[in-house]
Amino acid sequence: MKSNRYMPLMLALCVVIGIVIGTFFAKHFSSNRLNIINSGSNRLNNLLRIIDDQYVDAVNIDSLVEKAIPQILSDLDPHSVYISAKDVQTATDDLKGSFSGVGIEFVIREDTVHIQGVVKNSPAERAGLLAGDKIISVDGKPFVGKIVTNEEAQHRLKGPKDTKVTIGVLRYGEKKEKTFTVTRGEIPTRSVTATYMLDDTTGYIRIKNFGENTYPEMLISLAKLSQEGFGNLIIDLRDNTGGYLQSAVQIANEFLSTNKLIVYTEGRKSPRQEYRSDGRGSYQKIPLIVLINESSASASEIFAGAMQDNDRATIIGRRSFGKGLVQQQLAFTDGSMIRLTIARYYTPSGRCIQKPYSMGNTNGYEDDLLARYEHGEFFSQDSIKHVGPAYHTSNGREVYGGGGITPDIFVPEDTLGMTSYYKRASMSGLILQFAFTYTDDNRVKLNTFKEMMELSDYLVKQNTVELFATYADKHGLQRRNLMIQKSHSLLERYINSRIIYNIMDEDAWVQYLNIGDPVIKAAQDVFNKNEAFPKKPEKAEETGSKGQKVAVTTGYVLRDLTRKYRMVAMA
Repeated sequence: MKSNRYMPLMLALCVVIGIVIGTFFAKHFSSNRLNIINSGSNRLNNLLRIIDDQYVDAVNIDSLVEKAIPQILSDLDPHSVYISAKDVQTATDDLKGSFSGVGIEFVIREDTVHIQGVVKNSPAERAGLLAGDKIISVDGKPFVGKIVTNEEAQHRLKGPKDTKVTIGVLRYGEKKEKTFTVTRGEIPTRSVTATYMLDDTTGYIRIKNFGENTYPEMLISLAKLSQEGFGNLIIDLRDNTGGYLQSAVQIANEFLSTNKLIVYTEGRKSPRQEYRSDGRGSYQKIPLIVLINESSASASEIFAGAMQDNDRATIIGRRSFGKGLVQQQLAFTDGSMIRLTIARYYTPSGRCIQKPYSMGNTNGYEDDLLARYEHGEFFSQDSIKHVGPAYHTSNGREVYGGGGITPDIFVPEDTLGMTSYYKRASMSGLILQFAFTYTDDNRVKLNTFKEMMELSDYLVKQNTVELFATYADKHGLQRRNLMIQKSHSLLERYINSRIIYNIMDEDAWVQYLNIGDPVIKAAQDVFNKNEAFPKKPEKAEETGSKGQKVAVTTGYVLRDLTRKYRMVAMA
């Protein structure tokens, strides 16, 4: 009875104590969670944990992270990037020297994959696929329409070695789908895409990028030219966007005498590391010219800078891109990775050629080329804006950093014959579509030509410009006879180069484009004057006509579209 008398009091006391304790812990817990969020290096992890635990709706945390990481990295510099797990393979294939796939080159026209070329001795060739086939299904599922992109096509056609993929195609002249089962295999990719003799004494090598196999490919090319008796050498790095630093160093070593500085790297957490020549190079004395343009970047700038600062070669063309940052690849456990900038690289004279950017605001970085174009830099050497102090080469010539490699001999963009008709034909993709259709319709005849010049002469006689004008008029580009006449040589060059590429290979395509190229002509003039080795400080020479500044449409810089506008992918 006694205990029952005190029960209400005890219950009331428990309620009061509970309220006090609950209020205290709620207040303490809330402030503690906020303190966790607002202090320490794990704020991001804790924030994501709280969102996952407390947010009003269900949230896909993985998706949130996928979006957040690229934004964080983009605020650091323009070249620190995140690569998702599904894109890692594609991002690294170009530099590896090979990939596992079926062995085709393709382009996408009207939401359909068109096989543009079949790699020799590849799984695709053995299975019976032909250039000109249109892929309409993969593994029994339709593959046409808006879903068709380069990335999606590569995702479906590439895969582990010895795995199978079923490809359905429409073949020219046939209405019924043909299916082929292809067993994937290793497909080689080339960094050195052209090697031939320009004339009796001048060898020419074009390097597309600096990958794992670039150095051995280069040695093979040099050996081939040696057998043909070359006495001068042109290395074409135009549109070479870079790759592995080590490959550029290995190739530079072939042309430099003992203990010449090639490049050095240095960063906040990366001590200075120098790369020097060992004197074992077999081509230390050969007259050398290096060609660059505004799309030459990274490793190609390392090579060009080493040759320029050591007064080993004459650099010809236009100012290079200006990428002087070194990235390290770091992998995550899910297969994704980041490329994080850890250092800057410096040419032998001590210049960093990285063009300016604002940390936290890199949106306008890629617009630099457009700004150069509008400023007139592509047409006049006097328009080049150098950032920072002058540096000096081994023999005292002035060179500049802060935005690419400035060539010793400047060759302006040639705008002779440029019209709005040519620009629309190029930018719209109509020339590529016509070239592919023409190739497909005339493949039997075109395949009889084994030499590039024979095929070129034949195409001139076919008046492909007139055939294109008729085709374009039916596909929405109104015929403009006066403009077509003015742009005739540009149109013919672009159209015929694409047909030659479709029928032959990249080597033949490059040889064709080099015919009449003012940059190639400038290089040959230097050799003829025995001036490939820069010997004393002198003002850079300007060659060719300056031309007129033309309007920019669609936001693209109007460079050599026949060389730029490939849009070919591998799978």
